[in-house]
Amino acid sequence: MPSLTMQEAAERSALVSVTAYELDVDLTGGDTTFRGTTLIRFAAAEPGAETFVELRPETLHRATLNGEALDPTALREGRLRLPRLRAENQLEVVADYRYSHASEGMHRFVDPADDEVYVYAQPSITQAPAFMACFDQPDLKATVTLRVTADPRWLVRANADGKQVSPGRWEFAATAPIATYLITLAAGPYHEVTGEHDGIPLAVLARASLGAHLRREAPEILEITAACLDHFHRLFGVRYPFGAYRQVFAPEFSWGAMEFPGCVLIRDELMFQGAVTDTERERRAVLLAHEMAHMWFGNLVTMRWWDDLWLNESFADYLGWRVVVEATRWRTAWTTYRVRRKTWGYAADQRPSTHPVAATAVTDTAQALANFDGISYAKGSAVLRQLVAWVGDDAFLAGLRSYFDAHAYGNATLQDLLGALTEASGRDLAGWAQPWLREAQVNTLRPELAWADGRLARCQIRQSAPPDYPTLRPHRVSVGVYDEGADGQLRRRERVLVDLSPERDGEVTPVPELASTPAGALLLVDDEDLSYAKVRLPEATGEEVASLLSRLADPLARAVCWGSLWDACRDAELPANRLVTVATSAMPTETELPLFETMLEVTVDTVADRYLPPSQRPAAYAAVAAACRDVLAAAPPGSGWQLAAARGLIRCAGPEDQSWLGSWLAGGAPAGLPVDAELRWRILCRLAVLGVVDDEQITAEAARDRSARGRQEAIRARAARPDPAAKAAAWQLIVADRELSNRLVLAAADGFWRPEHATQTQPYVARYFAEINETAGWRSEQMLAAVTQAAFPSYAVDAETLAAAQARLATGDLHPIVRRELGDAADDLRRALAARTEVVASAG
Repeated sequence: MPSLTMQEAAERSALVSVTAYELDVDLTGGDTTFRGTTLIRFAAAEPGAETFVELRPETLHRATLNGEALDPTALREGRLRLPRLRAENQLEVVADYRYSHASEGMHRFVDPADDEVYVYAQPSITQAPAFMACFDQPDLKATVTLRVTADPRWLVRANADGKQVSPGRWEFAATAPIATYLITLAAGPYHEVTGEHDGIPLAVLARASLGAHLRREAPEILEITAACLDHFHRLFGVRYPFGAYRQVFAPEFSWGAMEFPGCVLIRDELMFQGAVTDTERERRAVLLAHEMAHMWFGNLVTMRWWDDLWLNESFADYLGWRVVVEATRWRTAWTTYRVRRKTWGYAADQRPSTHPVAATAVTDTAQALANFDGISYAKGSAVLRQLVAWVGDDAFLAGLRSYFDAHAYGNATLQDLLGALTEASGRDLAGWAQPWLREAQVNTLRPELAWADGRLARCQIRQSAPPDYPTLRPHRVSVGVYDEGADGQLRRRERVLVDLSPERDGEVTPVPELASTPAGALLLVDDEDLSYAKVRLPEATGEEVASLLSRLADPLARAVCWGSLWDACRDAELPANRLVTVATSAMPTETELPLFETMLEVTVDTVADRYLPPSQRPAAYAAVAAACRDVLAAAPPGSGWQLAAARGLIRCAGPEDQSWLGSWLAGGAPAGLPVDAELRWRILCRLAVLGVVDDEQITAEAARDRSARGRQEAIRARAARPDPAAKAAAWQLIVADRELSNRLVLAAADGFWRPEHATQTQPYVARYFAEINETAGWRSEQMLAAVTQAAFPSYAVDAETLAAAQARLATGDLHPIVRRELGDAADDLRRALAARTEVVASAG
């Protein structure tokens, strides 16, 4: 079906203004379809003209415009033509729609734990026509009034307050004006915990089978919600504008969450069902704050078109992390941000699909969907941190308040925001915005130091850019001077704020303030992580690099240091085996759990599995396992440290470790370590990779854990077995099964490719390039992107795989989404090959 183009949206917006939607949804019609009636009231600026609404029904029963029946053949490729418009119009559409299993449109889920049914609407960004007729573009906002018929046992929640007026019949108040991508409902035998804060009704919902977990987790969720509401009110001076604040933990939700006003949907893996680390709790808190930020950025003020997606996602990403730091117990969350979130932005920005934060080429909704990536989120939030450093926090917040005042319940553009910030700060932001928001890719900052007579004679920072993206940017960075104390720790004794101005200085900016710094000090550029750039460590640190992570006392400085080392490894400037040494030396003494977990995951999942020659993988696994054993031995029983170290040991286990893995399953785990269903599946999946469990054992574990998670993990474990029949069955799930849900397909893809199974999966490398594009004929765009990425043979790190990818990219028949994902995956493979080459070269 055709994507809506920016030109079509502009023309329709000039013609049409929408007053109201009235939706009547009947969820009692069976397992595959449901009935929906849509009534739209709208005005036309040009009577006699024609337009269209988006509509993708299974069966169109009736459509009338101003009382006149429309010809059913007027519905073509998801568009219903509306001829002969009047000044005031009323469209009514009655249709049956198909339930989805891909977390798009109206998703239907049957809980394997109790066979209960749950339904939710996920319209973003182009799926509202899968359950209603609508003008599906962000600048045609309208009120929404909803009525729902459902199983009388069910609870139904939506954007606005509602009540059950008779058994199974629900009526909801009209919303404030919202865009169609923000309309939702959630229905099923949900359990609900309610509260109230500052006059705002609060609610947290989860499936009935998760009721015990809901009761345990809801107090923390409500506490975070209240703290974040208070802080957003302080920051913005505008109260939460959408009545009650409900958070529904929804099954098989594809995204982390979605910011539906009044009814946020969240993937229900975040309704923790077992032991988790505090890093996972921090991540959930950030997600809750992120979605809340959208109530202002995106919901109260909505972008006019998808080229300003960053007005939603970059701001929500920045504010989510900021508010968690300032208003909750996770005061060091910027450390986590640097090593986990920001690296997503760096990786996306250096791939072939890179684009500006404020993209200029979003010509249609398909392109908009592709831009929900690490650039719009993580890079955008990092650029906003730099903007705050540049204009000052008071001016930044004053500009935001002015922006909300001017555009509440309406739409806005980049220029509207820049105008408000310019007025508040007194600085012309046009020159700043061009390189930061309109240009792609990332700069590299290198300190250049010259020492003489035991002191620093010259200090300068050299900025560079990739040849294809040569833009140099104005950066405001902190430079920290770190000295070694009596305890051997490096602590900052001096901080200099440096403005890198390419217009003034070109590529090299001198830092005269640091002249005469005594030898032996470490100079760390951007040690407060204020900017968005790859930062290299001073060459003078040379052989000391392995000890830096364990010697820096400040966790954010350690995060910046780790980020620098990881960037250098990705760029094949630091040999991957050297990074293994750095990480495994630092892990046993690391005091920040997110840093420990990041070093563990990166070292195993990327460096050992892809960047090292296969012959060096066992030694890398052994080094990581040794570090994890040290941490496990020192960790308090029942702590997150104990759990994280145990997970690391399981991940690195080899054939020689079968005995203790089996012992843990049988009750012989270290004291305090909760071997719950989640950890049992980790162990079983690792044993499956090692080829020491069969399908019967996996089936037995699935019978023990009859939850949705158990079903998902069983598919992952079966796909992870080296058995040819298991691989063949998993491959069919990935490329041929049209009924399997989004979550289960991705579990199969995750289990399928394993570095230990290079021989068994070699035939599937060619099959991937031959078959993945065929799935574009029946998969949604969102799922097509996810599966193309997840099913790529990323562990087949060799020149032949790269050549096959490049040959496939050279053909003309690829779906645009497959082309984008395949191009990025091939570039990641190229980096892995370069990293392996650097390891070999450094050994010579």
